[in-house]
Amino acid sequence: MAEGRELILKLGQKITDRIGVKVTTSDPEYWGLACVITDEMAEVALAMKVRVPATAQWIAKRCKKSVERTEELLQEMSVIGLIEYNWENEDHHKQYVLPMFVPGCAEFMMMNAKQVEEHPELADFFEQMARLPLEKVTPMVPYGGAGIGMHVIPVEKAIPARQESADIEHISHWLNKYKDKYAVGACSCRRQQRVRGEGTGDLEDDLCIGVGDMADYLVETGKGRYIDYEEVMEILQRAEDNGYVHQITNIDGEEKIFAICNCAIGVCNGLRTSQLFNTPNMSRSAYRASVTKEDCVACGRCVEYCPTGAAKLGQKLCTKDGEIEYPRQELPDETKWGRDKWSVDYRDRNQINCYDTGTSPCKAACPAHLPVQGYIKMASQGKYMDALKLIKTENPFPAVCGAICNRRCEDVCTRGTVDQAVAIDEIKKFIAEQELHAENRYIPQMLNYSGKPFQEKIAVIGAGPAGMSAAFYLKKQGYPVTVFEKEKRPGGMLMNGIPSFRLEKDVIEAEIDVLRVMGVEFKCGVEVGRDITIKKLREEGYKAFYVAIGAQAGRKAGVPGEEAEGVLTGLEFLRSVNQNAQEVRLSGRTIVIGGGNVAVDVARTALRAGSDTVSMYCLESREIMPAAADEIAEAEEEGITICNSWGPKEVLTENGRVSGVVFKKCVSVFDETGRFNPGYDEEQLLTVECEAVLVSIGQSVQWGELLAGTKAELNRNGTVKADPLTLQTGEPDIFVGGDVYTGPKFAIDAIAAGKEGSVSIHRFVHEGQSLTIGRNRRQFIELDKENLKLEPESFDNAKRQIPGRKSPAQKADFHDLRSTFTEEQVKTEANRCLGCGATIVDPNKCIGCGICTTKCEFDAIHLSRDLPEASNMYKAEDKMKAILPYMLKREIKIKFKGKKGREGQNA
Repeated sequence: MAEGRELILKLGQKITDRIGVKVTTSDPEYWGLACVITDEMAEVALAMKVRVPATAQWIAKRCKKSVERTEELLQEMSVIGLIEYNWENEDHHKQYVLPMFVPGCAEFMMMNAKQVEEHPELADFFEQMARLPLEKVTPMVPYGGAGIGMHVIPVEKAIPARQESADIEHISHWLNKYKDKYAVGACSCRRQQRVRGEGTGDLEDDLCIGVGDMADYLVETGKGRYIDYEEVMEILQRAEDNGYVHQITNIDGEEKIFAICNCAIGVCNGLRTSQLFNTPNMSRSAYRASVTKEDCVACGRCVEYCPTGAAKLGQKLCTKDGEIEYPRQELPDETKWGRDKWSVDYRDRNQINCYDTGTSPCKAACPAHLPVQGYIKMASQGKYMDALKLIKTENPFPAVCGAICNRRCEDVCTRGTVDQAVAIDEIKKFIAEQELHAENRYIPQMLNYSGKPFQEKIAVIGAGPAGMSAAFYLKKQGYPVTVFEKEKRPGGMLMNGIPSFRLEKDVIEAEIDVLRVMGVEFKCGVEVGRDITIKKLREEGYKAFYVAIGAQAGRKAGVPGEEAEGVLTGLEFLRSVNQNAQEVRLSGRTIVIGGGNVAVDVARTALRAGSDTVSMYCLESREIMPAAADEIAEAEEEGITICNSWGPKEVLTENGRVSGVVFKKCVSVFDETGRFNPGYDEEQLLTVECEAVLVSIGQSVQWGELLAGTKAELNRNGTVKADPLTLQTGEPDIFVGGDVYTGPKFAIDAIAAGKEGSVSIHRFVHEGQSLTIGRNRRQFIELDKENLKLEPESFDNAKRQIPGRKSPAQKADFHDLRSTFTEEQVKTEANRCLGCGATIVDPNKCIGCGICTTKCEFDAIHLSRDLPEASNMYKAEDKMKAILPYMLKREIKIKFKGKKGREGQNA
């Protein structure tokens, strides 16, 4: 072992509260101090008593230095963070305090930003000194924390007025106690995680509030600035909006605190005490949350913000075996506790969204995991704008999706096991239409940790649903976002690939306008890779790129003759019609090759473009056609003929122009392994005459020179390689989403990818933030619909509502003729929802912060003061007075439990 500096070793031993540890040069108590503390400073510190205020004169006498030199050193040590100040004495004279490591000098050292950059090892020092002293003691700590560490204090408005509460449980009590003595500084925990490369996107800023003497200390040592009561309240409110937990220092008893911290999930050392060790007594408040099941709609907002993973989605409906009994976190109250009981991956485990038994199928099946039950409930109450705001937490384009969504939520709706699924999409469409007709649109407010816009410029390439979704959520966080689009208008395939009779262009424009009002900049007619390069954009200050240009090119069938005049891909045709419908005309007989939703759009558009007849030919049988059943039905209603199980063999031509298609019988679409590998009977041929052929059998990505000079790689099918969680490509600052990554999918898939991309980009553009740690994986499990006990008298028996249809101004009108529900229909349909899901709170994990109550729009989750003893506050010096009685009782319980277990085995 290396021979260390004796005085630093002595000082580390003096300050540490690790029991039974002989400090060596390999311990953080040594190297954390040695990098910034001189031996002369150590002499001064060794002359002091831990946590006992002393004057410079008294310290000078003890360390045998002049008062002047002692004061100089004390000032340097204060700036470094080794000591703090105190004025709490009769004549209010200045004293100095040698604090413990945590809460104390280890984090005060982290507050000195310049020092941490010069000595990044201080981050490890702080992390270890916040953890190592607790590893053995935490299971023995009673409610109230026994004067160790930090203590959760609830959101004040979450404390029930009808329940008696202690003054110290209210933030207002502490603010009044230290009236007009507030300062704010950067969060040491967030800084620590950033320096260690383990940030979770919660950035260091002025979030930790020092009160009383600590306020003066922060200001005088350059670690903070004074603030008034109004700014304190603004910080506290912003913290609650962002889901941060209020904590107060808990080492000085009921009469004193020195800080109110606003702590983030996954980065806070104080919250970690209850999470890593699974010992919530250390920090929990006197309150715990519980859910009123009948009021809960499983929207998941409380789950998303719960700092401990105590709130998870489960189900409201009974199974055939009765109500589900949900598991609870094991606690050390009567159990031997060791490392095997810890949750070393707690930052990720806390982000699990639902129990293994599942939750409402609609939320689980939706790629964007919309709070379906929630907005349906609000719609039933006539709260349409509230419903819209709830939808936009996950989907900025509800009107677009109301028109074109493939309704996976309805495919799995539990109501469908009774009669017919709830018309979820029609309800969403109605809600979105209220905003389209409203005088004032809903414009989301910027929300981030600091309340100030970010400076890091973000470029979104492609103005389709994925790109615009990313732009929406990045702008909502406060980023300057520019969207580059090679077409003349934004919208991507929504504008250029979907016909107006399915999605009116003014609907798309209206929802894009919201982005414009938010401040998103659109640069249309600019193709990145041709008009400007990513390298040039970097030079212009862009820090990250979200590439979502879609699969905008059609595929040909690869058969002879398809280069003839009159043969187009379906996407070429749709783009031409969407850009100028009046100039694109067809005549005679049109054949559409393909059986998906796009092929149906192409066929119906061909009819409107003047074709006398339109016939669709596809490989699949009617039973496995990929197009949606309702879209097939609408096509047939318009007179389009659908011919199944035929594939093109040859395009016939006459004088260079198409004259017909020879088809061969398709006998199988997939091989025995399930891969697409069509089999044909070449003896069965069909020749069909026509004047136009529109091939709609797939899409491809047109990259151009967009990725030239980057490390991004492509797959064999032309999509781009990227990490499935973070969507980061081989070029670190390029992220992707939508069809360029997945291949052709639906708008809702692209929207979900856009939001995930925004999460990654936010973390990427800030140093030290991990793209994965503590990230919500957005994994939801569908409950078992086959194991539900559904009593007919327990739910509304109304039939599924059907929207009306408008009369066309002329045959095959380009306008969308589908009507929206009436308000009466919406309420009738909303009441058909069975309300499958609900949040379940594990009381053994809940720490009573109350953040969940601020996110619930349904008054379904509340705090109750069922652990009043958790408000007992002790001085650090008295910790054993609290720990010993609890420890003895616990040991007796453990022995009794073990004895009882042995008796059971011998019986």
